[in-house]
Amino acid sequence: MVKSTDNRAQSRRTARLGVVQALYQMELAETDLSDILADFGARGLAKAGEGDETLEGDFRFFSDLVTGVVQSQRELDPKINDTLNASWRLDRLDSILRAILRAGAYELAHRPDVPAKVVINEYLEITHAFFDDEQVKFANGVLDRLAHDLRPGDQAERAG
Repeated sequence: MVKSTDNRAQSRRTARLGVVQALYQMELAETDLSDILADFGARGLAKAGEGDETLEGDFRFFSDLVTGVVQSQRELDPKINDTLNASWRLDRLDSILRAILRAGAYELAHRPDVPAKVVINEYLEITHAFFDDEQVKFANGVLDRLAHDLRPGDQAERAG
């Protein structure tokens, strides 16, 4: 049974990385949501695992997150901006970091089935894949403040 849970967690981790890539592509190339879903659906979500193993992503989870971020962006961006220093606005951040924060904010706001601790840890792993420790600490601070605001009931769980 542990193997099944591990596979699901790995599949979702791969999907989250795909979400960040899709949001980045949408912003950079101004790609439409339907084109992104078709493109990622056609080529699949895969990440190289250990050895020759390929890890498939959970496309339904991916689709929910990408669609949700796009549909909720006007709600999420002000929440993210509220956690930032007044001299740093979301639009000044690196586009990959923006995608990470938006995806994390969406999951915290709209996916109560995923514990806040898991959301934060997953997006910190993704941040670490693209940036150095300083940006990882920055993302951790923003996501933690968002979790405190969006999931006050999860505070006890995160503190333990």
